[in-house]
Amino acid sequence: MKAMSKLKLKRARRQKRPLLNLDWQPNFRWRSPALVACIPLALIIVTVWGVAAQAQDKPLTPEDVQGVLNTIWVLVAAILVIFMNAGFGMLETGFCRQKNAVNILSKNLIVFALATLAYWAVGFSFMFGTEGNAFIGSGGFFLSSENPETYGLKPFPEGLVISVAFLFQAAFAGTAATIVSGAVAERIKFVDFLIFSLLLTGISYPITGHWVWGGGLLSNISFLGEGVAFKDFAGSTVVHAVGGWSALMGAAFLGPRIGKYAADGTPQALPGHNMGFAMLGCLILWIGWFGFNPGSQLAADQAVPYIAVTTNLAAAAGGIAATMTAWLAIGKPDLSMIINGILAGLVSITAGCAGVSYWSAVIIGAIGGVIVVYSVLFFDRIKIDDPVGATSVHLVCGTWGTLAVGLFDKELGLLTGHGVTQLIAQIIGILTIGGFTVLLTSIFWLALKQTLGIRVSEEEELKGLDIGEHGMEAYSGFLKE
Repeated sequence: MKAMSKLKLKRARRQKRPLLNLDWQPNFRWRSPALVACIPLALIIVTVWGVAAQAQDKPLTPEDVQGVLNTIWVLVAAILVIFMNAGFGMLETGFCRQKNAVNILSKNLIVFALATLAYWAVGFSFMFGTEGNAFIGSGGFFLSSENPETYGLKPFPEGLVISVAFLFQAAFAGTAATIVSGAVAERIKFVDFLIFSLLLTGISYPITGHWVWGGGLLSNISFLGEGVAFKDFAGSTVVHAVGGWSALMGAAFLGPRIGKYAADGTPQALPGHNMGFAMLGCLILWIGWFGFNPGSQLAADQAVPYIAVTTNLAAAAGGIAATMTAWLAIGKPDLSMIINGILAGLVSITAGCAGVSYWSAVIIGAIGGVIVVYSVLFFDRIKIDDPVGATSVHLVCGTWGTLAVGLFDKELGLLTGHGVTQLIAQIIGILTIGGFTVLLTSIFWLALKQTLGIRVSEEEELKGLDIGEHGMEAYSGFLKE
């Protein structure tokens, strides 16, 4: 041993380096981003799995493991959908003027809080409660029931636990309300928006959602044949078109912003103050959609990655198609049109993402990208002032995406050789949900207009809602317009 130590000492002296290298650093390749990102998910899996194992008197079965994985995946998907509120907030803020930034951010933040409580109190039961009828659900208000059958769920592990199912659906309800915010931006009273959001997420949205996803009116259109139902996998109509119809009626009752139209009625541009925010918002929404659509599978299975790919293909096709269309129609590749084209592709594929081919997804998204450009120009011409194009993206493209199921679905579509029946069912669903939403939300808007008045004063609108409604500025100390 002594001879060995002397030999090491001699080698160290010859190489002129210390025997102990104090500057030595370990190999940090294990800190790769991909591996670090897996750590929280691994901890969640181990924790939930361990709790599930302790809660049972018998060993875990394959069904138990699958149930836990389903629960974790839907929880992650719900978080992605909730994060979409940040995307909506950035997008809308960037598309609007700096004097209204605080107001827009406030609306997009508070709307999810409002939606959560309204949906918890009554909305979830109206939408999925099995003690109601074909028009509206009922039972288990305030999540008071511990029986999953009350909400149309199967017992765990075959079905989701109540809490996860609620959280995922509450995130969808919040999305429907957030869509409205963009179309009524820069002139609506804050209190009126809050009240309308409660009414939409607590009453209107859950009722029409019950017709499709809760076993209601449109889940069996018997006169078209046995088992024929309106199909909307993740909500092109149930979420997006409902939000779009609500937004359209709000924009119509509010009227256009001051300065939007010249004396001869020609539309005037009111440019957004931060297109970087808008682009970031678009990317956040694109990422969040991988919770929105694949999460709607409500299980961790082989269909999830397929749905993710169709979703991504449609978004890409929509963005490219809108870029080319805007380039030809208005002479420039407008960034706002690129953004809305990507969102148009995402909304368009939402109804059929689980049942169409990859090629069909590209076609559906591309058509949505073309439609959204001309839709924005159309609404401008008829004096529906929508600062962010929410009506075009969510209502028009949501309707197109729902019709596309009847055309392109591999097992039901007209263009795939399965007849016109499903297309008729899609048209019936669109008209039924659209008509009811227009009627009910018009009542809401009119009631608010006659009681509280839905629009801020002219002076407040010119000065900016940040000061008038909130008494603060988003960019204090910076030069204003």
